[in-house]
Amino acid sequence: MTGHVTDATFSSEVLGSSQPVLVDFWAEWCGPCRAIAPILEEISTELEGKVKIVKLNVDENPGTAAQYGVRSIPTMILFKGGEAADMKIGAGTPKAGLVKWLESHAA
Repeated sequence: MTGHVTDATFSSEVLGSSQPVLVDFWAEWCGPCRAIAPILEEISTELEGKVKIVKLNVDENPGTAAQYGVRSIPTMILFKGGEAADMKIGAGTPKAGLVKWLESHAA
């Protein structure tokens, strides 16, 4: 199951994580964000223990989004060892592509 992070919890939950963390930058009003949410839920269950998936609402937490240069949503940034390792923008990648991308970073 995907978790939620805020500007206040981002450092401990994402940067301090021992496993790779995919952060989904999203907002309630964003149709593509809502479309990709169930896919990320499925992936979080399938890759449990390998990759942690969390969501950050950009309207409620603008500081972190600005810090990482998020200008359009959905934006997914993969963090490894406290650093941004890779990024995907938009909801156009199919589930299989997302799984392959995450597994390549989890290895």
